[in-house]
Amino acid sequence: MTEAVLFDFNGVLVDDEAQHYEALQRVLADEDITVTREDYYAHYLGLDDRTGFFEAYRRAQRTLTTELLKILVSKKSQVYLKLVATSLRMVPGATEFVHDAAKRYRLGIVSGALRGEIDHVLSQTGFADRFEVIVAADDVSMSKPNPASYLAAHKLFSLKAPVDAGGCVVIEDSLPGLAAARGAGMPCIMLATSHPARALEGHGAARVWDSFLGHSAGELAAL
Repeated sequence: MTEAVLFDFNGVLVDDEAQHYEALQRVLADEDITVTREDYYAHYLGLDDRTGFFEAYRRAQRTLTTELLKILVSKKSQVYLKLVATSLRMVPGATEFVHDAAKRYRLGIVSGALRGEIDHVLSQTGFADRFEVIVAADDVSMSKPNPASYLAAHKLFSLKAPVDAGGCVVIEDSLPGLAAARGAGMPCIMLATSHPARALEGHGAARVWDSFLGHSAGELAAL
Protein backbone atom coordinates (compact mmCIF):
# COMPACT_ATOMS: atom_id res chain seq x y z
CA MET A 1 0.00 0.00 0.00
CA THR A 2 1.13 3.54 -0.71
CA GLU A 3 2.70 5.27 2.27
CA ALA A 4 4.50 8.21 0.69
CA VAL A 5 4.41 10.35 -2.46
CA LEU A 6 7.52 11.82 -4.04
CA PHE A 7 6.95 14.71 -6.43
CA ASP A 8 9.32 15.90 -9.09
CA PHE A 9 9.41 19.69 -8.97
CA ASN A 10 9.79 21.41 -12.36
CA GLY A 11 6.90 20.52 -14.64
CA VAL A 12 5.06 18.61 -11.91
CA LEU A 13 4.48 21.15 -9.16
CA VAL A 14 5.78 24.32 -10.82
CA ASP A 15 5.02 25.17 -14.43
CA ASP A 16 8.51 26.48 -15.19
CA GLU A 17 10.09 24.30 -17.86
CA ALA A 18 9.82 27.25 -20.27
CA GLN A 19 11.86 29.39 -17.88
CA HIS A 20 14.46 26.64 -17.46
CA TYR A 21 14.74 26.37 -21.23
CA GLU A 22 15.13 30.13 -21.65
CA ALA A 23 17.77 30.30 -18.92
CA LEU A 24 19.74 27.43 -20.47
CA GLN A 25 19.42 28.91 -23.94
CA ARG A 26 20.66 32.34 -22.82
CA VAL A 27 23.68 31.00 -20.97
CA LEU A 28 24.69 28.68 -23.81
CA ALA A 29 24.21 31.46 -26.40
CA ASP A 30 26.95 33.39 -24.60
CA GLU A 31 29.14 30.31 -25.20
CA ASP A 32 28.17 30.19 -28.90
CA ILE A 33 26.13 27.03 -28.43
CA THR A 34 22.57 26.91 -29.76
CA VAL A 35 19.82 24.89 -28.10
CA THR A 36 16.36 25.01 -29.64
CA ARG A 37 13.13 24.43 -27.76
CA GLU A 38 12.81 21.09 -29.55
CA ASP A 39 16.34 20.17 -28.43
CA TYR A 40 15.47 21.03 -24.84
CA TYR A 41 12.37 18.86 -24.59
CA ALA A 42 14.01 15.99 -26.50
CA HIS A 43 17.41 15.90 -24.81
CA TYR A 44 17.57 18.07 -21.67
CA LEU A 45 14.21 17.78 -19.90
CA GLY A 46 14.63 15.97 -16.60
CA LEU A 47 18.39 16.44 -16.41
CA ASP A 48 20.07 18.47 -13.68
CA ASP A 49 22.09 21.51 -14.77
CA ARG A 50 25.45 19.77 -14.49
CA THR A 51 24.38 16.93 -16.77
CA GLY A 52 22.61 19.35 -19.11
CA PHE A 53 25.67 21.49 -19.67
CA PHE A 54 27.85 18.41 -20.19
CA GLU A 55 25.33 17.19 -22.77
CA ALA A 56 25.31 20.55 -24.57
CA TYR A 57 29.10 20.64 -24.76
CA ARG A 58 29.24 17.02 -25.87
CA ARG A 59 26.80 17.71 -28.68
CA ALA A 60 28.84 20.76 -29.70
CA GLN A 61 32.00 18.60 -29.61
CA ARG A 62 33.61 20.93 -27.10
CA THR A 63 35.38 20.34 -23.79
CA LEU A 64 33.77 21.55 -20.57
CA THR A 65 36.05 22.10 -17.59
CA THR A 66 34.96 21.74 -13.98
CA GLU A 67 35.63 25.42 -13.34
CA LEU A 68 33.55 26.56 -16.32
CA LEU A 69 30.76 24.16 -15.36
CA LYS A 70 30.42 25.82 -11.95
CA ILE A 71 30.22 29.24 -13.60
CA LEU A 72 27.58 28.12 -16.10
CA VAL A 73 25.40 26.48 -13.43
CA SER A 74 25.55 29.63 -11.32
CA LYS A 75 24.70 31.88 -14.29
CA LYS A 76 21.74 29.73 -15.28
CA SER A 77 20.35 29.77 -11.74
CA GLN A 78 20.59 33.57 -11.63
CA VAL A 79 18.75 33.92 -14.94
CA TYR A 80 16.10 31.38 -13.90
CA LEU A 81 15.38 33.16 -10.61
CA LYS A 82 14.95 36.47 -12.43
CA LEU A 83 12.55 34.88 -14.89
CA VAL A 84 10.32 33.19 -12.29
CA ALA A 85 10.25 36.39 -10.24
CA THR A 86 7.81 37.78 -12.81
CA SER A 87 6.23 34.64 -14.26
CA LEU A 88 5.85 32.03 -11.53
CA ARG A 89 2.82 29.78 -11.81
CA MET A 90 1.88 26.35 -10.54
CA VAL A 91 0.95 23.33 -12.63
CA PRO A 92 -2.88 23.31 -12.82
CA GLY A 93 -4.34 21.30 -9.96
CA ALA A 94 -0.96 20.80 -8.23
CA THR A 95 -1.77 22.88 -5.15
CA GLU A 96 -5.04 21.10 -4.50
CA PHE A 97 -3.48 17.68 -5.14
CA VAL A 98 -0.64 18.34 -2.67
CA HIS A 99 -3.05 19.41 0.06
CA ASP A 100 -5.18 16.30 -0.60
CA ALA A 101 -2.14 14.00 -0.61
CA ALA A 102 -0.80 15.51 2.62
CA LYS A 103 -3.92 14.26 4.44
CA ARG A 104 -3.16 10.67 3.43
CA TYR A 105 0.58 10.20 2.89
CA ARG A 106 4.06 11.37 3.75
CA LEU A 107 5.28 13.77 1.07
CA GLY A 108 8.63 14.60 -0.46
CA ILE A 109 10.23 16.39 -3.40
CA VAL A 110 12.95 14.83 -5.55
CA SER A 111 14.30 17.22 -8.16
CA GLY A 112 17.21 17.90 -10.47
CA ALA A 113 16.88 21.59 -9.59
CA LEU A 114 19.21 23.36 -7.20
CA ARG A 115 18.14 23.58 -3.55
CA GLY A 116 18.20 27.38 -3.63
CA GLU A 117 15.78 27.41 -6.56
CA ILE A 118 13.42 24.94 -4.88
CA ASP A 119 13.44 26.84 -1.58
CA HIS A 120 12.84 30.16 -3.34
CA VAL A 121 9.89 28.89 -5.37
CA LEU A 122 8.36 26.95 -2.46
CA SER A 123 8.42 30.13 -0.38
CA GLN A 124 6.00 31.64 -2.91
CA THR A 125 3.52 28.77 -2.61
CA GLY A 126 1.04 27.75 0.06
CA PHE A 127 2.32 24.25 0.63
CA ALA A 128 6.02 24.47 1.51
CA ASP A 129 5.35 22.95 4.93
CA ARG A 130 3.72 19.83 3.47
CA PHE A 131 6.98 18.16 2.45
CA GLU A 132 8.83 15.98 4.91
CA VAL A 133 11.91 15.50 2.73
CA ILE A 134 13.49 17.38 -0.17
CA VAL A 135 16.31 16.00 -2.30
CA ALA A 136 17.84 18.47 -4.76
CA ALA A 137 20.62 18.21 -7.34
CA ASP A 138 23.07 19.52 -4.74
CA ASP A 139 22.35 16.55 -2.46
CA VAL A 140 23.50 13.71 -4.74
CA SER A 141 26.55 13.07 -6.89
CA MET A 142 24.41 11.73 -9.75
CA SER A 143 20.94 12.96 -10.58
CA LYS A 144 18.21 11.55 -12.80
CA PRO A 145 18.08 9.16 -14.68
CA ASN A 146 20.31 7.66 -11.97
CA PRO A 147 18.08 6.45 -9.09
CA ALA A 148 20.36 7.97 -6.40
CA SER A 149 18.06 10.90 -5.64
CA TYR A 150 15.01 8.69 -5.10
CA LEU A 151 17.05 6.26 -3.00
CA ALA A 152 18.26 9.23 -0.93
CA ALA A 153 14.66 10.36 -0.34
CA HIS A 154 13.70 6.84 0.74
CA LYS A 155 16.60 6.81 3.20
CA LEU A 156 15.51 10.17 4.65
CA PHE A 157 11.95 8.90 5.09
CA SER A 158 13.22 5.74 6.78
CA LEU A 159 15.34 7.68 9.27
CA LYS A 160 12.08 8.93 10.82
CA ALA A 161 9.89 5.88 10.28
CA PRO A 162 10.38 2.81 8.08
CA VAL A 163 8.76 2.86 4.65
CA ASP A 164 9.07 0.33 1.84
CA ALA A 165 10.48 1.65 -1.44
CA GLY A 166 7.54 0.09 -3.25
CA GLY A 167 5.23 2.09 -0.99
CA CYS A 168 6.64 5.36 -2.33
CA VAL A 169 4.73 6.57 -5.40
CA VAL A 170 6.59 8.97 -7.67
CA ILE A 171 4.97 11.64 -9.85
CA GLU A 172 7.15 12.70 -12.79
CA ASP A 173 6.94 14.43 -16.16
CA SER A 174 10.20 13.32 -17.81
CA LEU A 175 11.53 9.99 -19.05
CA PRO A 176 14.82 10.39 -17.10
CA GLY A 177 12.67 10.87 -14.00
CA LEU A 178 10.67 7.75 -14.79
CA ALA A 179 13.89 5.76 -15.26
CA ALA A 180 15.18 7.01 -11.91
CA ALA A 181 11.97 6.05 -10.10
CA ARG A 182 11.91 2.59 -11.67
CA GLY A 183 15.58 2.11 -10.81
CA ALA A 184 14.71 2.84 -7.18
CA GLY A 185 11.90 0.26 -7.24
CA MET A 186 9.13 2.86 -6.99
CA PRO A 187 5.90 2.96 -9.03
CA CYS A 188 5.64 6.14 -11.08
CA ILE A 189 2.75 8.19 -12.40
CA MET A 190 3.66 10.24 -15.45
CA LEU A 191 2.09 13.67 -15.83
CA ALA A 192 1.68 14.87 -19.42
CA THR A 193 2.71 18.45 -18.77
CA SER A 194 5.93 18.42 -20.81
CA HIS A 195 5.28 15.61 -23.31
CA PRO A 196 2.04 14.38 -24.89
CA ALA A 197 0.56 11.40 -23.08
CA ARG A 198 1.19 9.06 -26.02
CA ALA A 199 4.95 9.75 -25.80
CA LEU A 200 4.96 8.64 -22.15
CA GLU A 201 3.20 5.33 -22.69
CA GLY A 202 5.08 2.07 -23.04
CA HIS A 203 7.96 3.05 -20.75
CA GLY A 204 6.81 1.25 -17.62
CA ALA A 205 4.81 3.97 -15.86
CA ALA A 206 2.11 2.78 -13.47
CA ARG A 207 -0.27 5.41 -14.87
CA VAL A 208 -0.19 8.28 -17.35
CA TRP A 209 -2.32 11.29 -16.42
CA ASP A 210 -3.06 14.20 -18.72
CA SER A 211 -3.02 16.46 -15.64
CA PHE A 212 -3.85 16.54 -11.94
CA LEU A 213 -7.29 17.85 -12.79
CA GLY A 214 -9.90 15.16 -12.38
CA HIS A 215 -7.65 13.02 -10.16
CA SER A 216 -7.44 12.65 -6.41
CA ALA A 217 -4.66 11.47 -4.10
CA GLY A 218 -6.87 8.55 -3.11
CA GLU A 219 -6.12 6.97 -6.50
CA LEU A 220 -2.54 6.38 -5.36
CA ALA A 221 -3.51 4.13 -2.46
CA ALA A 222 -3.41 0.82 -4.29
CA LEU A 223 -0.39 1.41 -6.57
